[in-house]
Parts: sequence; C-alpha cells; structure tokens
Amino acid sequence: MAKRERVVRMSVEQPLWRALTGYRLLTMLYAVGLFAAAHKSFARPEIAVGYLAVLALWTLATHRKVANATSCTKRFLGADLTVALVGILLTPLADTAERIAGGHPTLPSIWTAGSVLAFAIKGGWRWAGFASTFVAAANILIHGGEPTRDTLHNVLLVWVASIAIGYVVEVARASEATLARALEIEAATRERERLARDIHDGVLQVLAMVQRRGTDLGGEAAELGRMAGEQEVALRTLVSTGLVNPSRVSRDESRGALVDSYEVEDEGADGGELDLRTLLAPHAGSRVSFAEPGTPVPLPVPAAKELAAAVGAALDNVRKHAGEGASAWILVEDWGDEVIVTVRDDGPGIPAGRLDQAEGEGRMGVALSIRGRLRDLGGTAELVSVPGQGTEVELKVPRGRTQ
Repeated sequence: MAKRERVVRMSVEQPLWRALTGYRLLTMLYAVGLFAAAHKSFARPEIAVGYLAVLALWTLATHRKVANATSCTKRFLGADLTVALVGILLTPLADTAERIAGGHPTLPSIWTAGSVLAFAIKGGWRWAGFASTFVAAANILIHGGEPTRDTLHNVLLVWVASIAIGYVVEVARASEATLARALEIEAATRERERLARDIHDGVLQVLAMVQRRGTDLGGEAAELGRMAGEQEVALRTLVSTGLVNPSRVSRDESRGALVDSYEVEDEGADGGELDLRTLLAPHAGSRVSFAEPGTPVPLPVPAAKELAAAVGAALDNVRKHAGEGASAWILVEDWGDEVIVTVRDDGPGIPAGRLDQAEGEGRMGVALSIRGRLRDLGGTAELVSVPGQGTEVELKVPRGRTQ
C-alpha cells in the first residue's frame, strides 16, 4: 500500500492576524468603556455615542476581514483607517478643550493602533509608516498644532511599533519562503532516491542484462545490446542529475510555507539564469562521460544555451572525425568569475594545418559553431590536438560579460 504524506501548512504570519482580530474587539470595548466612565464630562456626548455605535458595528461587521491577508484588501484598509481618522477628528466636537489639552484619549482611543497594525501585517513597514503618519497628523491637528508631551509620546510609540512589526513581518515572510524551498528540495530528494532505487532494481538491471546477452550473441543482437547500454547510461545520468530544476516562488504569503513553480526558460532572453549542467547532462552516453560540479552552474539563459550549443558542435566533430569507436569526456568547472567546459576525445587527432585548410575550403564548423559562439559571449575556445592522442577543446565563458 502506497504511503500517503500529509502536507502541513505553516505560517508565521497567521498568528498575527488572529491576535489583531482579538485586539480590535478588546480595544473597541475599551473605547466604549472609557466613554461610559467619563460621559458626563463630554461637551456633546451624543456625538461620541453616535461615533462609538458606528465603531462597534464596524468592528463586528468586519471581524472576518482581518482573519488573513487575502480577505484584508486594500479597500478595506483604507476604509478602516478612515473610521479611525474620523473618530480622532470628531473628538474636539464631542469633548471639551480642557480635556483634550489635558491629554485625555480620543474617541477611538487605542483602537486606532489596530488599524495601523493591519497595514503593517498586510504590506510591511512601508505601509505601516504610511498609515501611522496619517494618524500622527490627525492627533497633532486636534491639538491645534501644539500637542502635549503625552500625545507626542503616544504618536511616536504607534509609529515606531507599527514600522517595527511591519519589518518583522517582512523578515518572517522571507524566512518562510526559504523554509518552503528547503522542504520542497528535501521532498524532491527523497522522491529521487526512491525512484533511483526502483529503477535500479528493475529497469537498469534489465538493460544491463540485454547489453551482456546481446554482446555474447553477436550480430544484430550485439547492436541491440549496444543500444541498451547507451540507454542504461542515459537513464543513470537522468536519475543522478534530475531534470531541469524549476524556480520556485511564494505567491500568496497567507498560505504559509507553500511555493509555486515556473520554468526558468520562460523568463526569456532578458532575464533569469539556467543551470548549465542540465543542458549538458543529456549528452552523456555509453561513449560520452560527463563530469560536473556538485552544485549548480548558473549562467544567463542565452549564454548557457550558446555554450551548450558549442559543446554539441564539439561532440559532433568527435563523431564525424574521430570515428564511431572513439570516446569523449565532458568536464564542467565553475571558477566563480568564469565557467570552463572541456571536451576531450581519444580519437586520431587533427593533423597540423588541417583546421586552416578546412576554413579555407569553406568548412566553418569549428570557426563558427564553436569559436564564433564563444567570441559572441566574450569568451574563448582553444583547441589542442596531437596526432594519435586525440583532441581537446577548452571553452571559457566569463561571467561578468555574459548577457
């Protein structure tokens, strides 16, 4: 029976939304309680009663709006901040000038901070700074431009706290995306290992047996065995290196440690990088050995494709001129500032002057397919051949100049 894995959704951000939901309810009750305790001191208590009734209905009606980032839309944030600002600006009409000058709270009181915190959790520290600036301006305005020390202290506290929370949310989202990528890589590695075991126990053993039996029988069976051997090597390479790795990004932070994938090649020629190993690995076969670093070799997409095409041209030359029985080796080296790919064969080599003669005769395979591609990338292609000892082509591509 196949084992089923349970997908666990993790979100560092979601507890903040739950805390904000509770904060809004509690601070709404707190604002109502403050008014109830001091309603006799208000100049126009009916204004305060009307506003607090609206505040209570708004808080209860929008309870689910602050449940997560998806439901907390920009339109809601704007309306919520407007409710808070209206309450601050209505305070001079409902309360006395003496109480306001004495530092008594505004009509929404600390409920206003919840509106600012919603901006912080939704959009980060920049959104928090934007919302808290409006709140600060409204508090200063109702004091005639001369706020008390307590008012300045409260305004500064809301401003700094909201920006700090917004920054923490951004860091948490980045960490969550990193964790999602790590979990995805771990799961992919386990799946690859499982497939490798299954393939090794089945398909690879059958291909190896066909190769041995075909060689023993000879004739057409030997050719079938040779093809089975090539497929065995190709399949081993695919299992060990995997397919082209897609890039993964987090699209909806409210969903937690989940990622969406897209192919790097979709980014086109104007952006993105591609692992050179994934383009060169398919060349591996029974007579072509492929050696690669243990880590990705990223290059801009056009540069990676051109370099891979140059390697393909070099292997075509091996097949055409070194003979069917020749073997080839591909070595990929990543030196940080440049990438070097070496293609070597054990063929008869190239006689001295043969390349110049071929170029003069109009056969431009090495000149255009290999050297021309590398020259366009700002790199070089060096060919060394000793008669009787094979040929070696060294392709160098500098990273800083590839586009």
